[in-house]
Amino acid sequence: MRVLLADSNHPVLHETLIKAGFYCDLYWDKPANELVDLLPAYDALVIRSKFKLDATLLANCPRLKCIGRVGAGMENIDVNFASSKGIKCLSVPEGNRDAVGEHAIGMLLMLLNQLKKADEEVRKGLWIRAENRGTEIMGKTVGIIGYGNTGRAFATKLSGFGCKLLAYDKYISGFSSAVVTESSLETIFNESDIVSLHLPLTSETRHFANASFFSAFKKDIYFINTARGECLHTAEFMAFLDSGKVKGACLDVLEFETGSFESAPAMASSVFQALITSDKVVLSPHIAGWTHESNYKMSEFIARKIISALT
Repeated sequence: MRVLLADSNHPVLHETLIKAGFYCDLYWDKPANELVDLLPAYDALVIRSKFKLDATLLANCPRLKCIGRVGAGMENIDVNFASSKGIKCLSVPEGNRDAVGEHAIGMLLMLLNQLKKADEEVRKGLWIRAENRGTEIMGKTVGIIGYGNTGRAFATKLSGFGCKLLAYDKYISGFSSAVVTESSLETIFNESDIVSLHLPLTSETRHFANASFFSAFKKDIYFINTARGECLHTAEFMAFLDSGKVKGACLDVLEFETGSFESAPAMASSVFQALITSDKVVLSPHIAGWTHESNYKMSEFIARKIISALT
């Protein structure tokens, strides 16, 4: 079996495949257009977000039996077409769920406790205490929208903070536990103080968090998005941030990101400029799921899944 590795990952990935008898070409230094020309000669492809695998491209790959996505999201793969051609599409959401859960909590603590502002002030010789008074998570109601791998990890890690956890997922049910209460969207709209998105990006979830979404909340809320940038309609969101309906936000992902997630968004957009100049927003560059540990786990897990799928 010949495997094309189109993006760099932890060495455990190709080392595991090679030990299992696979022939691996490490081509992450090649541009996407060159890889497209090479792909028909391979049985398996390992990617992150380097290029889009649409039906036209996949139709020209008669040998391809498996696509391994080192991550959780599959929006850059036409999974339905691939499946119709017998191509197995694999991902590893379990590999970075703990990283995302921890990062979301870290961002939330930074936001609620004014840590970004306070740190900057102390470094300038300012010692401002009352104005940097924090807000506790304890006693708050946290609404989790999407209760897959990252939603569950976020809930588990947050459960020690003494807050009430509600979760909604359109596609699964019966998951209430000592940690979380399965809820409707209406209940989350009515009760939440803090809301966190854990949704895949699909045609159904693109701009899920829009004006109608934010208008539905009874309370003023804090908002977290560690899912995909396009799940948030940023222009409509900004109006609620400005009005105070959204008291603050933690955004690891941005609607303005490039397709590969590897380079900075274009700075020209007025909406983007308004976002990055707001002192009510904590930002990070799509790294919630990208710890040293998750890098290893995702690489190892996808290698094992490819071996299982092809042998």
